[in-house]
Amino acid sequence: MNQTILHSTVFFTAYGPPGPLNYAAFFLTFLLFFITIFSNISLMLVIYLESRLHKPMYIFLFNLAVNGLIGCLSVCPKIMDNLVNDIKDISHKGCLLQVFFSSVYASCAYVILAVMAYDRFVSICKPLQYHSIMTPSKVKILVALVYFIPITMLAFQMFITSRLPVCSYNINKLFCDNLAVVKLSCVESALSNLYGICMIASLVVLPFVLVVLSYIKILLVCLKVSKESRKKAFNTCAPHLITFINFSTAILFSVVYNRHSTVSKEVNVLISVQFILFPPLVHPIIYGIRTKEIRTCITKIIRTRIFPNSLNFPHLKSEPILVPIMTLDGTATGQELPV
Repeated sequence: MNQTILHSTVFFTAYGPPGPLNYAAFFLTFLLFFITIFSNISLMLVIYLESRLHKPMYIFLFNLAVNGLIGCLSVCPKIMDNLVNDIKDISHKGCLLQVFFSSVYASCAYVILAVMAYDRFVSICKPLQYHSIMTPSKVKILVALVYFIPITMLAFQMFITSRLPVCSYNINKLFCDNLAVVKLSCVESALSNLYGICMIASLVVLPFVLVVLSYIKILLVCLKVSKESRKKAFNTCAPHLITFINFSTAILFSVVYNRHSTVSKEVNVLISVQFILFPPLVHPIIYGIRTKEIRTCITKIIRTRIFPNSLNFPHLKSEPILVPIMTLDGTATGQELPV
């Protein structure tokens, strides 16, 4: 039975037939997809090339960009393919892989944001102990746990889902998610439901609580310091806070989306794009605009690596010419002066 399940085909019913609307959606999705890939890779290259950015906060930001690429690449190519093809389908095994990688994207992003909040908490509340707490070995352990815990938990979830017998083959969504795949089953699995609740508690609720507690602590510390120190703390935390709110909003929309599969086609597309494309798209932009150190490094790379000579404007340089100057003894001498 399981071999039959893995080789069955799942059909998406949320797509309309190929036409002007689908082609417009394809163009918009491709444009957002391209910008997302470009912005995340650019941010990763800036952090990799600039040694001054080899700090815990930017190492975590680098992994947030990697994670954004995972989410974008796991779903968007298949969405664009289905927008222009007559048959909107995917193999059951491919559907499970799509669920796994999109879930890795969502859960790892939230855990990374929680770790980044902890880093900001140590930086602001315990500045003198920061380097002794956020050591290179501890940063490596945190990065490893950011991936190990979600991937391990999700792998077991995929194992449970893959063992369910399939009786239906239609999903009224643009891409596969775990709840939609579970609903294809002939039976209701208590184990799958219970494990799903544990997953949400561990990978969504717990990181959310840790971030909120970190910012409460930061806020209490900021109330006791000078106005200048509060401003500096806000500038340090603003990019992370904006990113966290943006991703939490995407998660909220995704939860509503998963619970109500009978939404209109337009809402279906909007929520899918909001969850998969918007967070990875805006995160590099937010950090690129709000973080002075990253802006400085981007400018430096553009000047020194991409256009090393273009800012000198050699075509505007004046050529020195020989101008006769009369000396005190009445003799004429020549001196080069730019004109």
